[in-house]
Amino acid sequence: MEISKYMKRHVVSIPETSTIREAAAVLVKHHIGLLPIVGKNKKLIGVVGLRDLLALELPDFINFIADVDYVHDFGAVETTRPPAKTLDKSITSLMNPAISVPEDTGLLRVYALMLQHQLHDMPVVSKDNELVGVASRVDIGAAILSAWAKVE
Repeated sequence: MEISKYMKRHVVSIPETSTIREAAAVLVKHHIGLLPIVGKNKKLIGVVGLRDLLALELPDFINFIADVDYVHDFGAVETTRPPAKTLDKSITSLMNPAISVPEDTGLLRVYALMLQHQLHDMPVVSKDNELVGVASRVDIGAAILSAWAKVE
């Protein structure tokens, strides 16, 4: 069972010339959690996730607190936003290296890589590193579990 049969082929991505502000707008518009960043010829060069963007919103003190359960309210911090200077930076300043798989990769290998790297979505590329799809843990899990119905 190859990932190419179970991935989403309609992939929302942004060019490497985009800003952080533009990336945020795309995530909101399409209600997605992972945004591949492509260079020339749709070549995958990196990714930015919802977690990366939301980290810009979190107060710095969050990194020094071992357990936030006792913090019931962040108070005035709740209404602060990243400065325009930050939002207008290139998305390449925030992107992460892309962990991707070739389109002929087996489902269990993709799932194992996702677990190992703590990913919820996996970009899928052609042999030329062109972005051709994205697979989620749900896509993979549903494909694997659907085969269980045939077990006798």
